[in-house]
Amino acid sequence: MSSCQLCESTNNVSTLQIAGAEDCSVQACATCQEQINSDQALDVHHWRCLNDSMWTPEEGVQIMAWRLLTRLSAQGENWAQDALESLYLEDDVLAKAQSEATASSAEDDLALKHVDSNGAVLEAGDTVVLIKDLNVKGAGFTAKRGTAVRNISLDLTNEEHIEGRVNGQQIVILTKFVKKS
Repeated sequence: MSSCQLCESTNNVSTLQIAGAEDCSVQACATCQEQINSDQALDVHHWRCLNDSMWTPEEGVQIMAWRLLTRLSAQGENWAQDALESLYLEDDVLAKAQSEATASSAEDDLALKHVDSNGAVLEAGDTVVLIKDLNVKGAGFTAKRGTAVRNISLDLTNEEHIEGRVNGQQIVILTKFVKKS
């Protein structure tokens, strides 16, 4: 009985051809294939399995792990960003992993772009600085101009919203009130 090379499930496993890497495929369960092919946000809890499967010598699994960790990082998952930074791929394998981005520009058209007050593109994990005093509703304090907000996360449904910690509280901040540092 074969098992999924990504999450090790044995339910409904079949071969998945990797887009942009015609010579590569992986054995993937129905759950993994459904999420890979979906434009929706990935189920973070399901993909924690990548912490183990990303270390396989199988080229196809390495490519899928890189692509999935990249998507999870874009969702603001810090653990995925850390895993992605520790993942080493040979140059040719990395080129295949990145080829999906050029092969599907339609996905880029659908993706929200969070930009700061100066037009700089914001990414999950960035540090931003507040450009004006902000009254934080419900928290009873004012976030002062010049405050650095580290390790921001992006709101995947609204490109004008980011989240970050100020004075020990997680708050939503409008992108027009920050600049990337």
